[in-house]
Amino acid sequence: MLRNKLYFRKLLIAGTGLFLCLFLVVHLSANLILVLPEEVARGLYNSYSTTLRESPLIKIVAYALYLAIVLHVIYAIVITIHNRRAKPQKYVMNRSNENSSWASQNMGILGTLILIFIVIHLANFWARIKLGIGEEVGLDTDGHVDVYEVTYSLFQNIYYVIFYTVLAIPLAYHLHHGFKSAFKSLGFYHKKGLRIVAKVALVYALIMGIGFGVIPLIVYFK
Repeated sequence: MLRNKLYFRKLLIAGTGLFLCLFLVVHLSANLILVLPEEVARGLYNSYSTTLRESPLIKIVAYALYLAIVLHVIYAIVITIHNRRAKPQKYVMNRSNENSSWASQNMGILGTLILIFIVIHLANFWARIKLGIGEEVGLDTDGHVDVYEVTYSLFQNIYYVIFYTVLAIPLAYHLHHGFKSAFKSLGFYHKKGLRIVAKVALVYALIMGIGFGVIPLIVYFK
């Protein structure tokens, strides 16, 4: 019974993790609009944001996204606590570095940093645009909520730029290990296939880490 619960929790973490990986691809693709010249980027970004907010389908996906984040965090904490209780003693001869990567040993720390990032990110964008908390968001010349201005203004603050850029590093590490582990948790153990997954995970993590880390710098210096 306990083993079945643990297996279910791992499946849930893997499934929600891969869903979040897919979301990050879409999110980064949208953020790439920000690197375009302002006269093009503002209208395109605001139009895109309006479409997302007004689409019934996207609203359903958004709720699924929020649920995925909550479940991923909760069950990751549950499994971490379970693993620590299962191995309460630290042996003198512990060669964990030889059996697992640094990221796999510190997924809890990496996950905590990413959770801090998500909370601050939601406070700066979602809470302000969706809930109207904080300074009022204006409209652009086409009558769309000026989400571009919110983003541009935030990334003119060097402290936020440094924060977003630095936090992209643990994000990349977390994604690299998590992407590979998700397939194993889902029962995929094909030897050659896992090598391919490992390569895809590395490329994916690098693209996400560099993309989310560099865009704030580009906007700051643009």
